[in-house]
Amino acid sequence: MFEKVLIANRGEIALRVLRACKEIGIATVAVHSTADSDAMHVRLADESVCIGPPQARESYLNIPGLLAACEITGADAVHPGYGFLSENARFAEILDAHDITFIGPTAEHIRIMGDKIAAKKTISALGVPVVPGSDGAVENDKEARRIAEEIGYPVLVKAAAGGGGRGMKVARSADELADAMATARAEASASFGDDALYMEKYLGKPRHIEIQVFGDGKGKAVHLGERDCSLQRRHQKVWEEAPSPGINEADRARIGGICADAMADLGYRGAGTVEFLYEDGEFYFIEMNTRLQVEHPVTEMITGIDLVHEQIRIASGAPLSVTQEDVSLFGHAIECRVNAENPRTFAPSPGRILYYHPPGGLGVRVDSGVYQGYAIPPFYDSLIGKLIVHGKNRNECLMRLRRALSEYVIDGIETTIPLFSELVNHADIVDGRYDIHWLESYLADGED
Repeated sequence: MFEKVLIANRGEIALRVLRACKEIGIATVAVHSTADSDAMHVRLADESVCIGPPQARESYLNIPGLLAACEITGADAVHPGYGFLSENARFAEILDAHDITFIGPTAEHIRIMGDKIAAKKTISALGVPVVPGSDGAVENDKEARRIAEEIGYPVLVKAAAGGGGRGMKVARSADELADAMATARAEASASFGDDALYMEKYLGKPRHIEIQVFGDGKGKAVHLGERDCSLQRRHQKVWEEAPSPGINEADRARIGGICADAMADLGYRGAGTVEFLYEDGEFYFIEMNTRLQVEHPVTEMITGIDLVHEQIRIASGAPLSVTQEDVSLFGHAIECRVNAENPRTFAPSPGRILYYHPPGGLGVRVDSGVYQGYAIPPFYDSLIGKLIVHGKNRNECLMRLRRALSEYVIDGIETTIPLFSELVNHADIVDGRYDIHWLESYLADGED
């Protein structure tokens, strides 16, 4: 097992990893920018190192600075959390060259799955169902028209190196295709420095379903069920739950088994999430995230398995702690992402928290690094916490969520808590009748 882990992240995920390390008995190193010197994970870590000014590119994305922090403190492993360098293959390679373990997959698997085209080819060859579309990058408008006619409109044009909805455009007819290609290519080039595009069938009202997988890197893998992440705004997840209210046991076992077998054949190591669009009983692969997900707590709540503990164990060379037969799902869990944003316009709301009271009680968990008096800096993602609730069934879970939201107080800044108080009482949400377009339609109707 590792002696000291450096946590190359900030906020709630840094604190989440720190707590897991302490429970295992591993010393921790927090890194921070000058804007995060009073962050909770910095206060609780065994050691801390300032790695630069507030701008992420000069601190949390500063690979030489992180490497120097490892050498100064003697850290023998790095946990990247999510975001920042968590899916940076070069970072994993550099750590490996310095005999420091990257707590995550191999650089090769990060690189393959980070390229949407390579990921689709790889995953399809492993037997995972994919959305009909181009086999590789679409070179020009003529080829785009040919592929679109083959798979049928509407089609989705996507950046090969993309994410977060950037470089992604829908063409509902041949007349819209050229403009969609041009706009997506320009966005892809500006956002990712790579204007390669690919195309796939656009599904009308799918759910966004993801399968949590774990591999030992030696040919064994398991799945831990699915999460439903369909409630999204601008392709950013807002509310996640497990199990999905739209998936039955047979579909869960089928797609989970396919994903676990694929990861075993790939020799995948560590945590990963295989993401799908699900419509009319069929799953269509869209991407794989080679890291811990923001929404991992809902899986922990229904399986009783600590995913960060498992990440650390596997990275240290230990086998999986469970077999597929050991995995069972109990009850229902929902996570609400609490952002420092206006609940209607979603404009960022940095500032000082004047009063803070998180909810508690049976089945209620809050993953957050904020506290009363903490000043939220304006330089980073607006996620400040996650409210996760668990119940023995979905109805109990929703009742518990209503109660927890009514107790949650964060004064001094605006947050998205009022939005969740609306959603948890909406008939469509209560009945589980929503898809990936539902939330944006709801928000648009509210603006009329």
